Amino acid sequence: MIDLSTATVLPGLIDCHTDIPGPRIQAATMSISATGGHADINGYSPFVELHELSGIADGVDEIRKKVRFEVKYGADVIKVTATAGAMSEEDSVDRALYTQEELDALVDEASMWGRRVAAHAHGAEGIKRAVRAGVASIEHGTFLDEEAARLMVEHGTYLVKDSFEDRWFLERAPGWGYPPIIIEKLGLIVEGHEAALKLASRHGVKIAFGTDAGVIPHGDNAKQFRDLVAWGMEPMDAILSATQHAADLLGWEDRIGTITVGKLADIIAVEGNPLADITELERVHFVMKGGTVYRFDR
Repeated sequence: MIDLSTATVLPGLIDCHTDIPGPRIQAATMSISATGGHADINGYSPFVELHELSGIADGVDEIRKKVRFEVKYGADVIKVTATAGAMSEEDSVDRALYTQEELDALVDEASMWGRRVAAHAHGAEGIKRAVRAGVASIEHGTFLDEEAARLMVEHGTYLVKDSFEDRWFLERAPGWGYPPIIIEKLGLIVEGHEAALKLASRHGVKIAFGTDAGVIPHGDNAKQFRDLVAWGMEPMDAILSATQHAADLLGWEDRIGTITVGKLADIIAVEGNPLADITELERVHFVMKGGTVYRFDR
């Protein structure tokens, strides 16, 4: 018997945007990107060609072929970079990388193979194109605008809103020798997070928890709950973003996300009440995964 009578028991928390190998993950393999885009490797001579394993694809035909390639080699979900990003040296972080026609083809091809699409997107135009195409989620959504938020509600698109990792990285990037352009873009992203989350919450956009862990050290994931609550989410909504809503986004709502008979026994416990103090989720003392206890600090 496991006595948790004095603890707060919750479903196991789910991080929808992370980078770690493990037995129960949805792998995206290579992110598909336009030439010169966020997932393209910059800085090499044009005489140096990348291997086929790169995710670069331009135009409808190349994009459809690249989706098939990723599915062939194990992609459970298709990741596309719909806009530029911070950690690459191309221009403005919010620049759209694909046309509407290209994104429509990518989502159509992924759907044909039974795969959902997650779109890395900071800028509003790239977000809107991805949502219209039918992606399951917008990752980051930093410069979300009113029209994009309304479209996300209309299409039922999830926002996976990371924040902690960008601030963590910005604090360290200058000392690690990152170029000024990357530091500048990180700063713009950090400044945009709060407004984007508040806008999404006001419109009723579905939000799932994701931290981009792997960029930051694993283990600090729960610190992001502080941002969600500080920026206006109710504590219960923040918890749901990492449990029931995250499971729904992944298509695993019948397996995880709630403590329900017939689902996998993924359970955590904390001593205090996270509805009163969301930082309690940073002090987990009991972890059960799939019915096996991995941690129990008595």
